[in-house]
Amino acid sequence: MAPRPRVARTLPALHRALARWRDAGESIALVPTMGALHEGHLSLVRLARRRARRVVVSVFVNPAQFAPNEDFASYPRTFDADSKALAAAGVGLIWAPAVETMYAPGFATRIVPEGPAKVGLEDAFRPHFFGGVAIVVGKLLIQCLPNIAVFGQKDFQQLMVVTRLAADLDLPVKIIGAPIVREADGLAMSSRNALLTPAGRVKARALYRELGTLARAIADGGAVDGSILGAIENLVQNGFSPVDYVAYVDAETLEPFHEYREGGRLIAAAFLGPVRLIDNLAV
Repeated sequence: MAPRPRVARTLPALHRALARWRDAGESIALVPTMGALHEGHLSLVRLARRRARRVVVSVFVNPAQFAPNEDFASYPRTFDADSKALAAAGVGLIWAPAVETMYAPGFATRIVPEGPAKVGLEDAFRPHFFGGVAIVVGKLLIQCLPNIAVFGQKDFQQLMVVTRLAADLDLPVKIIGAPIVREADGLAMSSRNALLTPAGRVKARALYRELGTLARAIADGGAVDGSILGAIENLVQNGFSPVDYVAYVDAETLEPFHEYREGGRLIAAAFLGPVRLIDNLAV
């Protein structure tokens, strides 16, 4: 049985553990998570282990990312299972701070990201979200000072926001985007998939299917805006409602494309019952 990772719950404990690695000249990778780990998260860990000698995984459900009407209280928390999975994956350190540690009484600082955080995608429907992401990721990068940090491409706009954040704040870390891990039927792995009903789980595969069909239509020269409207109609017919957005954008700036260009990406978000699913696909 793999040894359990060291669990740091205070900043002094975190800094002591990281200092030992740095003093030994070992490179460090950070994999930020909110727990409820699945194979998608573990693929990030495996990529991190290939790129650095040591890996620290943060497990912190960040309240700043949730609006009052969102699912902070019901977000799955499975720390024991997560610890076992990370042990099996060879992780040496888990950073699991309490909310009061990350946001102490009197905490008053905010980061207001723009650029890829203000393009009318997630930010249009969750205007609080990227401010919450920016402050927690900024804190994690400063707390851990890793050589690299690994984020999944499933949250593609988030990946671009974090990449911009690190560059703009001159943080000495390389941000790496890891490919989406999918179920056999194409559904992107997500902690929220567990909230789908059995019937909803069957319907959910339509999101990836429609993105694939749309990508082929755009690459073949089809009208972008008309093809997107058709994809939205098909999603609604498959039980998705509301469809927050389906967009074809520049993969770096996230500005919209209205005709096929190299470096494009399809990004989508839609509700299936109470569960909001997101996905994206290169074109």
